[in-house]
Amino acid sequence: MTRAPRRALPARSDAVLAVDGLTVVVAGEDGPRPVVSNLSFQLMRGETLCIAGESGSGKSMTALAIMGLLPKPGAKIAGGSIRLGGSELTDLSEGGMRAVRGSRVAMIFQEPMTSLNPVLTIGRQLTEAIMAHEPVGRGEAKRRAVAALDAVRIPEAASRMGQHPHELSGGMRQRVMIAMALALRPDVLIADEPTTALDVTVQGEVLELLRDLQRDLGTAVILITHDMGVVAEMAARVVVMRHGRMVESGAAATIFSNPREAYTRELLAAVPRIGEGAGRVATRLRELPAAGAARPVPVVEVADLAVRFDLHGGLLGRVDRRVHAVEGVSFSVGDRETLSLVGESGCGKSTTAKAIAGLVPYEGDILVGGRNIAGLPRSEAKALRRDVQMIFQDPYASLDPRMSVGDLVAEPMLIHGVASGAERRERVAGLFERVGLSPADTGKYPHEFSGGQRQRICIARALALRPKLIIADESVSALDVSVQARVLELLRELQAEFGIAFLFISHDMAVVENISDRVAVMYLGQIVETGTRDQIFTDPKHPYTQRLIAAVPVPDPSRKRHAFPRLDQDIPSPVRRVGDEPARLKLRDLGGGHLVAA
Repeated sequence: MTRAPRRALPARSDAVLAVDGLTVVVAGEDGPRPVVSNLSFQLMRGETLCIAGESGSGKSMTALAIMGLLPKPGAKIAGGSIRLGGSELTDLSEGGMRAVRGSRVAMIFQEPMTSLNPVLTIGRQLTEAIMAHEPVGRGEAKRRAVAALDAVRIPEAASRMGQHPHELSGGMRQRVMIAMALALRPDVLIADEPTTALDVTVQGEVLELLRDLQRDLGTAVILITHDMGVVAEMAARVVVMRHGRMVESGAAATIFSNPREAYTRELLAAVPRIGEGAGRVATRLRELPAAGAARPVPVVEVADLAVRFDLHGGLLGRVDRRVHAVEGVSFSVGDRETLSLVGESGCGKSTTAKAIAGLVPYEGDILVGGRNIAGLPRSEAKALRRDVQMIFQDPYASLDPRMSVGDLVAEPMLIHGVASGAERRERVAGLFERVGLSPADTGKYPHEFSGGQRQRICIARALALRPKLIIADESVSALDVSVQARVLELLRELQAEFGIAFLFISHDMAVVENISDRVAVMYLGQIVETGTRDQIFTDPKHPYTQRLIAAVPVPDPSRKRHAFPRLDQDIPSPVRRVGDEPARLKLRDLGGGHLVAA
């Protein structure tokens, strides 16, 4: 494909970046295929422009084109212009772009662990980036690196310089990426889904940090996201993309209050909002049994659950420390009920789920249908575990790429001897229809489906044994808002149809409020508050619960939240030395909903 000629774009005097008629193509079996088509926008100095849209809309390819990082030889710019100040970036050689990247335009990627070198210290990576663009010695570069870490409010910045990426939390790693991007004070900062993988409280801190640094440095920001709450929180202007094309653009207030295009209206309507769940009828309305009447047996009961992992140290490799991942957790899930476990990463939500599913060793009691699964003979435990199935966060990692999706859904029935031959094929076809997929798709493989479709396949597989409880572990967090809304509605329908109870694990409080009957809040391996959905969201008692709810971005620019309370340290470590282990870690409130081990 020949590259289309550039046309002059009348840039405003305060425009630091001007994209005009940008077209990006990727190689395909039938020739080049456009993934970004005729895109134009301008970015003003000190402005935040959000590019929003679902996966595959061309957001990230636009960012990679600006950075000169398109994957070669498969993708290339086929037309248009990208001007940074007075420089035409599409005319620069690779050497010229290396000089621009970092010093004039920088990028923060979605997952910091894939962007940071795991074998180099934080300090080494920061100083190398500075020395690559500035004629300074290592001592001055180190001083600037520590100053950059201080600027992003990393405590004990000097000591962090000697740490490796795996020694930092997700929020701290993202702050290091921001420090690295802003160390050279670039004109433009591109943040590609910088908070999607972060907990809601850490997300709030990162967004507040970006606002502060933008105000102090005057940096223009392009924020790429599918989270419309983040868009409302951050954007001055918005570009909405779909299938590589701009659907509409304008001031954020206008886009949210009066969107012109149907797609934008659909995108906004799919966003879960705090407060909407209160108006939804609960999945199952419960009445207290009359005095003396027998209470129904819960589907699952968890009593004083503890999960600890040994850590070896010293010359002899003895166990000298333990990770108290879960400590003294108790709850129950009733028939047709949805109980949500919420909290930040590392609080013990997923470990609790894995203990119930029999995937990690534990102490305490787990009863399924009134029977304790511990100590049962292998055959009885296997039969009992049919009642508990799990849906994981990443559907692609949960599906064997070598098997057809029909065989993947049929596999649990084969393992447990449920149905055979024609009956099994008939049940698989029925499950595909029930989750909104065609029975004709059963012969395809996981890579032939979208993310939302793969999650539906995982739901069909979880339903194959007709369980009493399904554990959904962050099952919608990686999905676009419109796909997320459809999957949540499907879960509600299946619950009503099959009488399933759900243990729903999430850090997205808006989603939790829209699907839950009851909510349990976890922190440092413990449950700090439990209540009905309405109790938790309208009258939270615990300061940590209040902090979680306050951190949720509001998808309305006219209702931006108040300044987010900041934390000056990470979540305290759940690691305890052997012999220095209280039966239950005591928590002390530092204010603002932040707790530490007493």
